[in-house]
Amino acid sequence: MASVSEGPAARPYEALLAKGEDRKQRILSVAEKLLARNGWRNTSLAQIAKEAGVTPAGLLHHFESKEQLLNAVLDARDYDDDIHADRSGDLAEEITRVAERFERAPELVGTFTVLLVENIQPDAPLHDRLLKRQQDARAIVADILRRGQDSGRYRTDFDAANKAVEILAFVNGMETSWLLDPSLPLVDVFKGYAQMLAREIEAPGGAADL
Repeated sequence: MASVSEGPAARPYEALLAKGEDRKQRILSVAEKLLARNGWRNTSLAQIAKEAGVTPAGLLHHFESKEQLLNAVLDARDYDDDIHADRSGDLAEEITRVAERFERAPELVGTFTVLLVENIQPDAPLHDRLLKRQQDARAIVADILRRGQDSGRYRTDFDAANKAVEILAFVNGMETSWLLDPSLPLVDVFKGYAQMLAREIEAPGGAADL
């Protein structure tokens, strides 16, 4: 008898959890849109709550502060990158695939770029996290390049760390350019840059995929 009574009791609780998770995702989605449009300084929790269709108290149930919500937005961007990246694969191919992000998650692209610009100053709330993210990204790209140099695939007459800075500057610059002009042919531009990069860094006899 106990097992019979526990089943129905569990289902409403699970439904409540699912509803809460849906509400949390809706708040995040609205926050991404408003932050991309207005920036974090001009976006209040009250605005986000109103557009998400929840009370301010309901929003604070999921996110205790504005800074926590901002970090949750960045978590979403990082998660999207992690599940779609193959950091052990071909660098030029991965650069080509970056263009997919613009179609897959346009709000994340806009939000991240706006937050990056707004948090350049050292005393900004997300400055340290964004700085570390950039440093980590450069380290990942530089490591891929060094492994390619060690294996003989890439030339050794360029500095991997400096080349990583250049590659990420291209990606970040394209994000900003696309936000200003969404009609840019992103796929063609990214593919063209990736092909040029492959020709530049491949060692003679290296197995270029592009």
